[in-house]
Amino acid sequence: MWTTCTLWDYLCKMSELQDIRDLSYTELEDVLLHMSHPKYRARQVYEWIWKKDVTDFDQMGNVPKVIREELKKRYQIPHVEVEKVQTSSDGTVKFGLRLYDGQMIEAVLIPVERDDRYTVCVSSQVGCSLSCKFCATGTMGRIRNLKAQEILDQYRIVDRHCEDVYGRGLTNVVYMGMGEPLLNYGPVVRSLRLLTDPGVQGISPRRITVSTAGVAKMIMRLADEGLKINLALSLHAADDAKRSEIMAINDSNGLDELRDALYYFYRELRTKISFEYIALRDFNDSDEDAERLAIYARGLPVMVNIIEYNTVDLFHWKGSEEDRLDKFAKILTNEDVLVTIRRSRGKDIDAACGQLALDGHGAG
Repeated sequence: MWTTCTLWDYLCKMSELQDIRDLSYTELEDVLLHMSHPKYRARQVYEWIWKKDVTDFDQMGNVPKVIREELKKRYQIPHVEVEKVQTSSDGTVKFGLRLYDGQMIEAVLIPVERDDRYTVCVSSQVGCSLSCKFCATGTMGRIRNLKAQEILDQYRIVDRHCEDVYGRGLTNVVYMGMGEPLLNYGPVVRSLRLLTDPGVQGISPRRITVSTAGVAKMIMRLADEGLKINLALSLHAADDAKRSEIMAINDSNGLDELRDALYYFYRELRTKISFEYIALRDFNDSDEDAERLAIYARGLPVMVNIIEYNTVDLFHWKGSEEDRLDKFAKILTNEDVLVTIRRSRGKDIDAACGQLALDGHGAG
């Protein structure tokens, strides 16, 4: 663990050096040209820091020592470190990860061996500014946005763990951890491009899902990026008054505006759209709620994921009972809405939906 003294010393030292992974490829070329080195050296350095994931310039075997020494004087290669690993009885694994400035985030591995599906749930912010009334992360507030490389590090840490335990790497990525991805737009898009870049991770965009609480203009902007990823909207109510009661973002991004944005997203990309719907007992799980949801989904090529809620001590909510979940899903099915009930994972390690928050998350 960091002590206040050692962390301060570390931050003082590191503040003098820039993270080399902040540089784009073009900027890296410019740096090396400015140092009077050939342009092609940028490709070598870029491959070491992104594809080979080195943490030290001296690991760059085919880069001349004179370049490595010059880079060391100006840059560093900080990486996310594993602080804590918890494994649930159902196989779900929660990773407490320490950032270079001492802040903490969480990532989750969700293995489904029977389907050969291994998903990492990554965070996009330290904390979250949205303060949804059922989500533990929102109680932290937004401390800071993550950089693209900090998102990519989460993937690589969990991918290595997956290889060690299951003998194979991750198959899917979901941006459903701490934070609202579309309120950290630039770094999130950069991380998506790195994940899908054949020269870095080479993941198919169809295996990546970005989840949002609903920022309509940013959903449309994401569609214009041309990244054929999937989109999940955290809906949780198909009634503006009820949704605003638990999600303040609905006051500025109402259901009609969101539906227009979803139509635009699908028209541009033709990729999967899903609604995430946490079932809260006696709040949004009635027959009438299901009927409103069916009406809202009508005309959209959407899958509704009904999510079993996990009790969070901070809130009064309880999850819907099993027979109520089944009836809710049946109403949707009868209205020709595609629906699944997603049973909770990682309950015993607080890794389930809405539970990601850490005690002592700050630096120190």
